[in-house]
Amino acid sequence: MKLDVAALNFDKGQGLVTVVTQDASTGDVLMVAHADREALERTLATGEMHYRSRTRGLWHKGATSGNTQKVVSLSADCDGDAVLARVEKAGPACHTGDETCFGEGRWDALAHLDATLAARAATPPTEGEKPGYTRRLLGDRNLRLKKLGEEAAELVTACADADPHRAAEEAADLLYHLLVAIRPLGLTLDDVKGVLTARAQPPKG
Repeated sequence: MKLDVAALNFDKGQGLVTVVTQDASTGDVLMVAHADREALERTLATGEMHYRSRTRGLWHKGATSGNTQKVVSLSADCDGDAVLARVEKAGPACHTGDETCFGEGRWDALAHLDATLAARAATPPTEGEKPGYTRRLLGDRNLRLKKLGEEAAELVTACADADPHRAAEEAADLLYHLLVAIRPLGLTLDDVKGVLTARAQPPKG
């Protein structure tokens, strides 16, 4: 969450800088707002996003709705007059109830898939309803592991055959079955991305 507030150019925006707020998990752009020096200092002090509105004044996001935004990182742009805020959101970002101020659609296909799997896992079929493929996998350990192995083998074959179209399709199938396989272990896409992020960090010392 390192940000040198003193290095920002507040003069350009008449005391304000533009803040682009992004979901750190999905990459979705949640909202665009403004902040002054006080709002950014409050953000740094509390770890939750504060903004400055010309009509509302100093504004702690989620103070009344509960839809707070926990800061993951703050980065200034090259001109110092805009800030990218990557956050963990506690609820919808938009006052309309939409997840983002730009509509409900997710920009990241994997994040959308993971959210769909979470919804399937959280809502078991009603009595008499025939479970769909995803719910059958989630409810049958042997089936989901068998399918994971089959999809991995099919990807290997497509790569060995140098068939890029089929390889892309098999890779997509494998990613789906991989996310299904880890969900009963309490793991999600965020856990996998967390490992990759940690591995990408430069070694200490």
